Amino acid sequence: MMEENEREDLEIDLLLEGIRRRYGYDFSNYSHASLKRRLAQLRDRAGLARYTAMLDRVLHDERFFDELLMQMSITVTEMFRDPGFYRAVRDEVVPILKTFPFVKIWHAGCATGEEVYSMAMLLHEEDFLDRVRIYATDFNKHALDAAEKGIYPLEKAQAYAANYQAFGGKGDFADYYTTAYDRVKIKDFLREKVTFSYHNLVTDGVFGEMNLICCRNVLIYFDRTLQERVFRLFTQSLRHGGFLCLGNKESLNFSGIKPLFETADARQRIFKKTGELEHV
Repeated sequence: MMEENEREDLEIDLLLEGIRRRYGYDFSNYSHASLKRRLAQLRDRAGLARYTAMLDRVLHDERFFDELLMQMSITVTEMFRDPGFYRAVRDEVVPILKTFPFVKIWHAGCATGEEVYSMAMLLHEEDFLDRVRIYATDFNKHALDAAEKGIYPLEKAQAYAANYQAFGGKGDFADYYTTAYDRVKIKDFLREKVTFSYHNLVTDGVFGEMNLICCRNVLIYFDRTLQERVFRLFTQSLRHGGFLCLGNKESLNFSGIKPLFETADARQRIFKKTGELEHV
C-alpha cells in the first residue's frame, strides 16, 4: 500500500505536469525540498486538503496559478544586499569593464529590482552608467512589473541606506529616490538605463554577448541538473572575459563549465570566463 509521503510526491508530480502542459512552466527540476515546502504553504493558505485539489484549481483558475507563481518565485532581496559583493564589483570588475566602449549587464532572476538599481547606482558613482545597458529578467511578471516601476515601501529605505553606507557609497542614498506618502520611487535617470523583460531560466534560451551576468541566490533553489543547464546558458551568454556573479551559497564546483572560468573573487563568488563550450 502506498505511504502518505509517496502519495504526496505522486500528487505533486501530477500537479507539476498539469502546470507544464497548461501554462508552459516547468518546475520539475527545482530542489524537491524547496518545491514541496512552497507548494505546501500555498495549499494550506488556500484551505485545500490535497495537491490534487490544487491541480484542479490551477487548471481552471488562472488567478490561482498567478498566486502559485508568486509563491514559487524567489523575491527575497534588498538594495545593496551583501555590501561586500558590491565593493568587489566596484574595485575588481568595473575597472576592467571600463576598458570597453559599451557594456551590457544581465541581472537574471531580478525579482522586484532592488539589486538591479543598486548596480545602477554603483555604476553612476563610477561615472560609467552612460556606457551601460542593464537587462533585468525574471519569470514572475508581477515581480517584473514592480521592478520596472521602481517603487518601494518607505519603511525599507533606512535599511537600504545602511547597506549603501556599508558598501561605501560616495553620496547620499536619498539622492537616488523621491518620496511620496509611504513610498519611495527610484529616479528616472536610473530606471531609464534598465530594460526589464520576461525570461525563464528553466525553458528560455541564450541572452547573448553580456559583459557581466548577475544571478545571485537563485540557483540554490534548483537541482543539479537544472543548475548545469543554467550554467551552460550563462556561459553561452557571456563574452570571452566576461564576469559571472553568483550568490554566497552558490558555486561552480562540480559543474561541467568550471574549467571555462577562473576565480576573480572567491569570497564574493565572482568568476571570469576564459574558455568556450565545445558544443553550443
